[in-house]
Amino acid sequence: MAEKNEKEKPTSSSENLTCPLCLDIFDEATILTSCRHTFCRKCLENYDLSHQDLDHMICPLCREVTKLSANRVKDFLTNVTVNALVDDYHAKCGGVNAVLEMHPKCTTCKRQDEAVSFCETCNSYLCEKCLTGHQNTSLKFEAHDIVSVQDIINGKVSISHLSEKCYIHKQENKDMFCEDCKVHVCLKCVIVGHQFHKIKNQADFEQELRLKVNDLVQRCAAKKTELEKNIQNVEVQRHEVYSAVQKLLDDVSQAYSIKAKELEENHRILIEQLNSVKQSFEDELNVLKSKDRQRIKSICSSITLVANDRLGRLETDSLSVHTLLCEELDAMLKEATDHTSAAAITKKAQEKGFKPADNSRLDLGSISGSDPKVQVIQCVGLRGRMDGMTQYSDDSVAIGYWKERGIYIIDSAGKQEQYTNKLSNMECFDLVFQQDSSLCISTRRKVDKYSPNGSRKSTVHMQSNGFLRLNKSPSDEILIAAASEKKVYIYDPTGSTLKHTIPTKHNATSQVSATRSGLIVTSSCHNTIPSVVTVYDRDGNAGKSLRAPLGVYLYAAVDEQDRVYVASVDYSKGHVVTRLYDLDGLNLKERVEFNVLNLTLGDSWCYLVSLSPDMLVFARDKKLYFIKVSL
Repeated sequence: MAEKNEKEKPTSSSENLTCPLCLDIFDEATILTSCRHTFCRKCLENYDLSHQDLDHMICPLCREVTKLSANRVKDFLTNVTVNALVDDYHAKCGGVNAVLEMHPKCTTCKRQDEAVSFCETCNSYLCEKCLTGHQNTSLKFEAHDIVSVQDIINGKVSISHLSEKCYIHKQENKDMFCEDCKVHVCLKCVIVGHQFHKIKNQADFEQELRLKVNDLVQRCAAKKTELEKNIQNVEVQRHEVYSAVQKLLDDVSQAYSIKAKELEENHRILIEQLNSVKQSFEDELNVLKSKDRQRIKSICSSITLVANDRLGRLETDSLSVHTLLCEELDAMLKEATDHTSAAAITKKAQEKGFKPADNSRLDLGSISGSDPKVQVIQCVGLRGRMDGMTQYSDDSVAIGYWKERGIYIIDSAGKQEQYTNKLSNMECFDLVFQQDSSLCISTRRKVDKYSPNGSRKSTVHMQSNGFLRLNKSPSDEILIAAASEKKVYIYDPTGSTLKHTIPTKHNATSQVSATRSGLIVTSSCHNTIPSVVTVYDRDGNAGKSLRAPLGVYLYAAVDEQDRVYVASVDYSKGHVVTRLYDLDGLNLKERVEFNVLNLTLGDSWCYLVSLSPDMLVFARDKKLYFIKVSL
């Protein structure tokens, strides 16, 4: 035992100089300030390593709490008395190794001779004489197990420690362990003070402790291996995090590069335009200068001819000529000098202005948070059943009506107004606005193109038996989906030239969109089972389709960054789940699944349009929803 109370007098016994933690002779004995129990300083430091999150230390012996300072174990006091005893003990016994290799003394007789054997049954060391007595008294000690002390020292056999004597019942060995009180007791102690406690004999206790220690050793090794693997995994994940952040940096750099190139190109075009304007004004001013110089030259030439010293000797013909010259010169001098043309050119130049573009369109993008979501920010009631929908501006759409007739513009604030009176009674199945504000409207078997003032500019006739769905590409091509023919037609912006005909794999295409790279994204919506979304190139090659479960219908829209939003509409539950996909060749790779929107769904016909990277518009039957996207 390493217990040491201040009132107790230390002895030179090796038992009293053994650290309870390492079971070795004390090395720099150190006192716990609260309970005064003594341990090796190194043992306390190792013990403290597993409790670094605590501001105190619990004594391993008595469980009393000792407060720790900032220096923790370093501030504990050294047990000078025990250290002196250890030094004295080392000096007498020849060092620590000598102590460990000492031969035990006989515990059976009073002679204290050197023991040669150990009786495991009696739990006693035996000298030569006691061993002879054991062996000669065959009837009493015949079944006792005796082992050689030399075998014990050499490690060939192991024995339990000798039982200590009970300090209350002096003749009794403390060969039992009370699990309730966590102390060693003798048999009389059990009867007197531990009657209903859980008692184990010393051998069973040591065996269980040994098994427990072995189990802890194995579990410690396993936990250490697990934690080391976890540390390795942390480093792997760190690399993944760095890779993800680097990808974000690359994406930002790429976005910046694209925008910078667009700005540089825009700047180049503006500079060219300005140079052209400058040259135009330069030419106009040069013309004015040239005219005035020519008039000066004419005046000088005429006056030279008129102001001749020989005019008094002119003959008849010469006199007539000079008379005409004088009249011409007089008329020339009477012509008003143009003092205003140059100033007018200056005024024209000054009236030229520069209108900066809406810089909100020059957004490089945003980094994804941890909570991507969609949120309805405006719900608008429609005047009737919606048939077609298209983007009108950054915050508004145009709705086309077939049965109710006409076209209405609706913005994100909920404001509605009718589009041009000339088209107020037009049957409109689908529609799309082009970059020059021309409007394409589809009916049965034809698509009419109208100028902003409502006059018809051209007509595309189709052979389709059904209604035609419309959209436009980023380069202003006209996209026409003919569901009954399982084809998508691509016309030039004027509608006069058919550029591509793309056969579709599925029976019906209800919506069609195009990317900046020229790919075509189609959605069959509610017209096929299962509902599908498919990507095609201009040659008709198709990627793997997205397929919806039965009873769910898909509506797709492409935003200005070539990302694909797909709304999955479950009419039975009234649910709309929106997902964002990236294009991977001709396939769609899911990036985000947004939260469910609980919308009241009526008619099975819906429409999805992207106004900007963070704004979607979803229409169904007689309701229109403006949806904010947060990534």
